[in-house]
Amino acid sequence: MSLLFDRLRPRFDAAHRNAPPELWLDPRIENIPEFKPAAVLITLTEREEPGTLLLHRPSTMRAHPGQIAFPGGRLDEGETAIEAALREADEELGIHPRDVQVLGTSDVYRTGSGYEITPVVAVIPADLPIHPNPAEVAQWFEAPMGYLLDPANQQQCSVEWENRRHRFVEINWHDHRIWGVTGAILHNLSRRLDWND
Repeated sequence: MSLLFDRLRPRFDAAHRNAPPELWLDPRIENIPEFKPAAVLITLTEREEPGTLLLHRPSTMRAHPGQIAFPGGRLDEGETAIEAALREADEELGIHPRDVQVLGTSDVYRTGSGYEITPVVAVIPADLPIHPNPAEVAQWFEAPMGYLLDPANQQQCSVEWENRRHRFVEINWHDHRIWGVTGAILHNLSRRLDWND
């Protein structure tokens, strides 16, 4: 059992007993009749200052090319969100499920592209060997969770797209621009966990 897991488990469970004050919602979901289930794995590395693993999608991908994401994807038939998140992390980064201790699931995030994403939060050993799948991962990196979950680092931005103004959360860490779905999920998780309190 990991010390980080033991420390975070009561806090994670307590934080998810009630609704947080406010979650970030994608305003484009209002006309989507049905959502496809998906899951992502939010890893917490076993360090004094835990980090999380993120990846850049290849620019050749059809969906979200070049964007920063958590490992994850659609649920296969009969899979739970946890099973899908573990499978995707193994396929994309070579993280074996035996090295993952799942804390639980957090708030579902519905996207304008029609996905209903369940974040699965888990602890992994520090400096675990990573073997990225080049078809799905152009680059991976570990960013400090304390930085990502600090509201001071979560900028609320907007852009004009298809004659509408869209708001989004953006987090800049070194030369990595984290925004869109990943930024929104991190924003919502920060509301849940109040990590830096």
